[in-house]
Amino acid sequence: MNEDEKVVVHKMIRLYCRSKHHTASGLCDECLALDRYAMKRLDHCRFGEEKPTCGSCPIHCYKPDMRERIKKVMRFAGPRMLLFHPLDAFSHLYKNYQSQYRFKRKSNLEP
Repeated sequence: MNEDEKVVVHKMIRLYCRSKHHTASGLCDECLALDRYAMKRLDHCRFGEEKPTCGSCPIHCYKPDMRERIKKVMRFAGPRMLLFHPLDAFSHLYKNYQSQYRFKRKSNLEP
């Protein structure tokens, strides 16, 4: 599942970079650094294949400045994913719904 999430995050960063930094192909240096950082964080996620979406994760593994940058990207690119990559967007929304339910249920079961 991490590979799917990597694809979605990369597409979001790419949409953001194209629109905000007017790159024709590839990513600008700032967005490339964010993309590499995000991929590294996904590779080292302690939840592994059971990883929830970042929005519903109980642990925030991004540094504060990178967290703000990825939030900005996701706020911008999230709605646009429905237009440019609808299957990825709906898949991500469904996974987010599932992980919120799973983590809410686990926290209610623990003493």
